[in-house]
Amino acid sequence: MITIMRNEIITFLVSQASNRFTLEKESNLFRQGDTVRSLFVIERGLIELTRHQLDGRPVVLQRAAAHMVVAEASLYSSTYHCDAIVCLEADIASISKSTVERLMRVDEKFSNMWSEYLAREVQSARSLIEILSRKTVSERLDGWLAWRDNESVTKGQWKNVAAQIGVSPEALYRELAKRRLK
Repeated sequence: MITIMRNEIITFLVSQASNRFTLEKESNLFRQGDTVRSLFVIERGLIELTRHQLDGRPVVLQRAAAHMVVAEASLYSSTYHCDAIVCLEADIASISKSTVERLMRVDEKFSNMWSEYLAREVQSARSLIEILSRKTVSERLDGWLAWRDNESVTKGQWKNVAAQIGVSPEALYRELAKRRLK
């Protein structure tokens, strides 16, 4: 049900795209302070929303991969509050902010789907915060697997899981090896 609803809103948003483009790794989709003019759906690739702390350290606020909206809360702001950095070459669908605002006013089904999407994103953020509060790699992995309902992960995706749960890929691989031995 959740996946179906998410796919439905993403498919609909992409159908409303006024522009599609590709960005190379290490480029920026937008920078902190830029004016918000569009909503972006990642069709392929990976983009991280990053905010720099006073001491210069970056904090990743979102990792948006394929079939995700990047910086969805920016729709309710005039400027971006962080940088969107391309981590893996990305294909992006751009929907004008005015189009999304109009749809929210005139299309009740869209408004409901958008509200549900935002609520699920808040729930996901809270789950991830809880996972990151756990002390050990094992506890974090258990939390992630429970959150994702023990979904299967392809071999090349474990590095992304490590980044999501805030551990090094090597530490995660050691934990996975331990579990295979049991």
